[in-house]
Order: sequence, then C-alpha cells, then structure tokens
Amino acid sequence: PAVLFKHEFVRYHSVRGVVMTSVNSVVLVDPEILSGTPCFSGTRVPIQTLMDYLRSGDRIVDFLNDFPTVQREQVEAVLDVAGEAVTLYARSA
Repeated sequence: PAVLFKHEFVRYHSVRGVVMTSVNSVVLVDPEILSGTPCFSGTRVPIQTLMDYLRSGDRIVDFLNDFPTVQREQVEAVLDVAGEAVTLYARSA
C-alpha cells in the first residue's frame, strides 16, 4: 500500500524491494492541460521548465519565484523521482 512519506506530495511504494515514488502524485498529465505536457500537479507549469532552469544554472529559488503556483516540496519530489529513475536505469544497464 502507498504511504505518505518524506514529502506530502509523494507516495512511496515498494517494487521488487526498492522503495519508489509514485509519479502520479507529483506529475499531472492531462490532454486538456497544455496538450498533455507533464506538469506539476495542481498547476499548469511543465516539469520540463524546472529542468530547463536547472540546466541553465538557475537556482530552485529562482524557479519558485517565477512560478509561485509550484511549491518547494513539489520541486523536491520531482527531483526525487528523477533521481530514482536515473538510479534504476543505471542498475538495469
């Protein structure tokens, strides 16, 4: 069963003994919102926008100031999901 843990926006569950984050609790994909572009849940801010900010050297606080509908906990949760994805990908390679 899913359990709230670490971030209020993230549900963690176990897959083959590995604790995973439920992407659905952090990311919204809805064809009616930005044509299905993955966004932070409860907003119209694309996840890619955060990645673009970080890639260009901006700080998380800069992103949050520019997109006040996104909460810090949501950003941290998305980064957790991204980190888990990279780790699992590396382990399966």
